[in-house]
Amino acid sequence: MLAGMANDDAQTPGEAAFPWGPGTRVLLAGHTGLVGGAVLRRLRDAGYEDLVLRSIEDIDLTDGTATRHLFESERPQAVIVAAAKVGGILANWEQPYELNVVDAAFRAGVRRLVFLGSSCIYPRLAPQPLKEEYLLEGPLEETNRPYAIAKIAGIELCRSLNREYGTDYLSLMPTNLYGPGDNFDLTSSHVLPAMIRKFHEALPDQRVSLWGSGTPRREFLHVDDLADAVVFLFENARAADLPDGLVNVGSGQDLTIRELAVLVQRVVGHRAPIEWDASKPDGTPRKLMDVSRLRALGWRPAISLEDGVRSTYEWFLANVVQGG
Repeated sequence: MLAGMANDDAQTPGEAAFPWGPGTRVLLAGHTGLVGGAVLRRLRDAGYEDLVLRSIEDIDLTDGTATRHLFESERPQAVIVAAAKVGGILANWEQPYELNVVDAAFRAGVRRLVFLGSSCIYPRLAPQPLKEEYLLEGPLEETNRPYAIAKIAGIELCRSLNREYGTDYLSLMPTNLYGPGDNFDLTSSHVLPAMIRKFHEALPDQRVSLWGSGTPRREFLHVDDLADAVVFLFENARAADLPDGLVNVGSGQDLTIRELAVLVQRVVGHRAPIEWDASKPDGTPRKLMDVSRLRALGWRPAISLEDGVRSTYEWFLANVVQGG
């Protein structure tokens, strides 16, 4: 891939001050999504004012020519690539979007980039907790292979550019995310927002049926905590100081799906018994991130799971129930 990547037309930027900070001109790709919206809020809270933002109505980032023109006209000093879509086969859409942005950033001489991946990049049966070095050491989970491969391609591109051209491109792998702006559509949402909606729409004494046995363990991180980690790492971490420029972002704690259901049920105020449909799949038995690299850098999450679920439910009431 890199053999065909000439950067003769790239600008030759001077050495930017490190750590990067509020004076940096940052292009945030995907700022209208769950993750991108949280990162945008955190950047603004931290004093970043020189932000380049484009919606899908403004530019199609799957169009390589249009993406290169964006970089040529706006000349960002740094880029944060926040995914706009998640999940399954539909996420094939994501690969040209993300690789176009990384490629265009490199060609435009951008030295600093943060690429956001996912915990699904790790092998399905990798030891727990998931360490960064487990990448590519075994088969992926079949149900999200296209999404995982798209993310791995982005990681490998960033890694190769760092090694061959001296860029400073970080790859962050978040755990399961939730929070304000989440998707609550029962046909496509993830487990936590789906539970919120199911318990909310059931009568207080109406049983709710949930998939599987409830025994798998999952880790969750509030999207505002992720955004805080993104800005922290953007300002304080060099890719050269991290193997492959890769770092997991999570809480380092997990719980069973059954325990999660009880927590969500309590927050929503539902009181009837929960039924578990064992005919439905459980998925991977456990997915817990090893966050020792991140903690060694000095970052920890601030939002407890119960507080996060409560604030997410309040957002759901205000924006989905009342807003819909």
